Amino acid sequence: MQEITLRAPSATANIFVGDDALDKRLPILTATQKNFVLTDSNVYKLYPNFFKKYFDGAEIFVLPAGEENKNFQSLQAILERMSTSGLLRTSRLFAVGGGVIGDIGGLASALYMRGISCVQIPTTLLAQVDSSVGGKTAVDLGEVKNIVGAFYQPQEVLVAPTFLNTLPKREIKCGLGEMIKYGALSGDIFELLQKNTDKWTDLAFLTELICDCITHKARVVERDEKETGERKSLNVGHTTGHAIELAYGFSHGEGVLYGMLFETQIAIEQGVCEKEYGEQLVALIQKALALAPLSTPDFSKVGECAKLAKSDKKNKDAKTVAMAVAKCKNEWTMLYLPFDEYQNSLTKWANRA
Repeated sequence: MQEITLRAPSATANIFVGDDALDKRLPILTATQKNFVLTDSNVYKLYPNFFKKYFDGAEIFVLPAGEENKNFQSLQAILERMSTSGLLRTSRLFAVGGGVIGDIGGLASALYMRGISCVQIPTTLLAQVDSSVGGKTAVDLGEVKNIVGAFYQPQEVLVAPTFLNTLPKREIKCGLGEMIKYGALSGDIFELLQKNTDKWTDLAFLTELICDCITHKARVVERDEKETGERKSLNVGHTTGHAIELAYGFSHGEGVLYGMLFETQIAIEQGVCEKEYGEQLVALIQKALALAPLSTPDFSKVGECAKLAKSDKKNKDAKTVAMAVAKCKNEWTMLYLPFDEYQNSLTKWANRA
């Protein structure tokens, strides 16, 4: 078991990575106080023995699986159950699932009695490598992802790679989207991905990279917890990625892959991203997109999809789209484009995909 400590200004979060993390930490974390478990219907069905072993007798709320359930109605239902279950300020919420459960569970923890302890137990590659770490919590509102939320650090994050054994291929591909994002920010991770393209679906290789990605994110969050500067780098590909995710119904990681593909090409075109490096990054992204299951989106109307980017939280005003883009190895920058220029460039590159 490996331990990574994230010392954010608001709180310290301990992250444990390894299949023995559950046995070593959960008996300690579930003792002495009243516990509440949030999970989704897929995870609850897949791991009945896990819930029986570690949470027998605890209140378990099972949310229907899917991004469409990360909304105010679900949040209210969770908070109401927490209240009727008699949770106290000393109680603890365990969020067991992928990014949706981690986001809404973390927000419920932040809101209930103005904040109770939260433990994140991510079960997807994307959640293990990215969304469970750093304290971002949120729900979606209308056609805007994660627009209502709070920064709230979990007390602990338990990353058990054994959960990856039951993931469908699409979820592995989804997690690769965030891993390649870290490759765009870290030369070391970039080289590991580049040299091991034949191992991208090998769980042993992916497990090795999980710690590298978490460590990179932890150091960034320590320096910029509230995303006023450097933490914006963790949104590489996300401005366009979120828009594509919402418009086409892709998983988050697939949306990020397409977002990185188009934004990197736009950044090369704008002279912001070094051409040779940018083309290498594009090649990595294209290899990930070529993994099964293949998606064949119709980007002929992507110009309409671009309008969703107007609501991105990084934007400075309603007429400009902000993108975090890779500049060269180990460097990134913000790229701001007038909406019309962004829309035209996105349409051009999407139609060439």
